[in-house]
Amino acid sequence: MEEVFVHTKESRSGIKLLVVDDREDNLFSIEAILEKDGFHITKANSGRAALRILLKEDDFTLILMDVQMPDLNGFETATLIYERDKLKHIPIIFITANDHGEDSIFKGYQMGGIDYIYKPINPQLLRAKVAVLAELFRKNHELRAQEQKLAAANKLLKKEIYERILSEERVNKLNVQLIENIERLKATNEDLERFAYVASHDLQEPLRKIMLFSDQLALKYNAVLKEEGCNSVDRILKASERMQMLIKNILSFSRSSNNAGAFEEAELNDLLASILLDLELSIAQKKAVITIDRLPRLKVIPDQLRQLFQNLIINALKFSKADQPPFIQIYGELVKGVQIPGISEQLYEADYYNVHVNDDGIGFEEKYAEEIFVLFKRLNTYDNYEGTGIGLSICKKIVDHHNGFISATCTKEKGTTFTVSLPATIEETSVLTRAQQRLNSMRNGSV
Repeated sequence: MEEVFVHTKESRSGIKLLVVDDREDNLFSIEAILEKDGFHITKANSGRAALRILLKEDDFTLILMDVQMPDLNGFETATLIYERDKLKHIPIIFITANDHGEDSIFKGYQMGGIDYIYKPINPQLLRAKVAVLAELFRKNHELRAQEQKLAAANKLLKKEIYERILSEERVNKLNVQLIENIERLKATNEDLERFAYVASHDLQEPLRKIMLFSDQLALKYNAVLKEEGCNSVDRILKASERMQMLIKNILSFSRSSNNAGAFEEAELNDLLASILLDLELSIAQKKAVITIDRLPRLKVIPDQLRQLFQNLIINALKFSKADQPPFIQIYGELVKGVQIPGISEQLYEADYYNVHVNDDGIGFEEKYAEEIFVLFKRLNTYDNYEGTGIGLSICKKIVDHHNGFISATCTKEKGTTFTVSLPATIEETSVLTRAQQRLNSMRNGSV
């Protein structure tokens, strides 16, 4: 009756050996020789027993197999073993008690054997050959593991490259769309600016006639019109004056285009000094006190910066408290982009110069901090404070053209601080120009 003998020994190396011999004494002899090396040994007492074991386990490092066995000899068993792809990697050492000559040895090699050991077994030779094969297995196993890692890394790299190519294609497509949108927006803005300029310019002539004839009516027919008629004429004149101011501001807004003036080095203190001279009468009437700290020299469009700070100072004078002279402070500081609210992450490390215009006027509710820069947006009625709601819109447009930022913080009845953030180094190219340059690079294949 055929039996299968299986003995397992804990192995620190993880090397598994299958020993096949029809004699039990040979199995235990081989096990005794190899057990001190800590191998994991499985024993089979026939070729068929070995095949049954290999159907369940295919991770053996080496097979030691006797050639002369009943039923299935070692060569026949080897042939059946190597018919399975999963087992072709397992080397076989044939053990034989007879020297059958070169033809028999050659047949063993043809069956897949890699070596022979002759009985009686030399323990040192057996241990040496198994040790060499075990070391080869260990290195081969490490090599296969490394190959698997490299294959996985290569697969991941290919996936990343593919995804990056798709991402770049999407980015390029979006860039082209963005440039097209910018060009359309630029054309639309130019059309609107031309319309605003022409409309405002053409409105001035009929408006002048309205004001002229209203004056004549008030002077020549004052007695006939009586009090009620004079009040009506006075309202016409005041409404005409407001409209005249509105037209003037619309023209200013339309003229503050992105192509108005060139960038040049300018001392901000000199610009502010010239503004104070222009506003000398208004400052004296309000008895205002204005202090200006030392500000830097920046590359700006001087005329636009002059208009920007003039609007902010006029705004501070206009919305001062009725019972006290206004106090206005203008000071600056060098900051990183990360300190500017709402700035994009790409600009966090960029250098900016903040110029603060602080007043102690009536202020406004914090919830309107962004709305005040919207064109024609007014927080107070015209009866209380004159204005058209265009001045701060012009300020924002100028700051945008300088690739900067403007914001306002305030406390109701405690004053307002406008902060103008200008890049320490301003690029003269516009957003459209930079976008067009990138599009040209993409078309030339350099991106």
